[in-house]
Amino acid sequence: MENVHPGQRVAVLADAQNLYHTARSLYTRNIDYAALLDECVRDRQLSRAIAYVIKANAPDEETFFDALEDIGFETRIKEIKTFGDGSKKADWDVGMSLDAVSLASHVDTIVLCTGDGDFSRLCRHLQHEGVRVEVMAFGESTAEELIAAADDFLDLSDDPDEFLL
Repeated sequence: MENVHPGQRVAVLADAQNLYHTARSLYTRNIDYAALLDECVRDRQLSRAIAYVIKANAPDEETFFDALEDIGFETRIKEIKTFGDGSKKADWDVGMSLDAVSLASHVDTIVLCTGDGDFSRLCRHLQHEGVRVEVMAFGESTAEELIAAADDFLDLSDDPDEFLL
């Protein structure tokens, strides 16, 4: 990755649902969040690392949330919503975007760990504010417009053994 230097202040925003579902569908494995965070930060200064998770009352999810915090992530937890027709919804797009905009004046680089194309407009806004935007996700499920909007894209599928448990 170009334009990376030790003085950079970095914020990492990880869309845990997006990463989880992609890792499970492509590799039937889970994300190694410690390796992910290490690669996001490299030799730079970590300002904030936030993982956006959904509480679905699944077994071991509290253990997972605790493990994220032990690694160095703050966790933002949202309850899954079930509607009258039985459909379920839970996403963090607005929350992640608001955090990114709030952090923009305090960091040099924001790393978005998601393949969700809805964040391409956010990339352009952050860049307009002078923030470098990097995206780390699985290329097979990352929206082309997000890859195009980011200053840099790291495809986790290039070396899945490094980023998967």
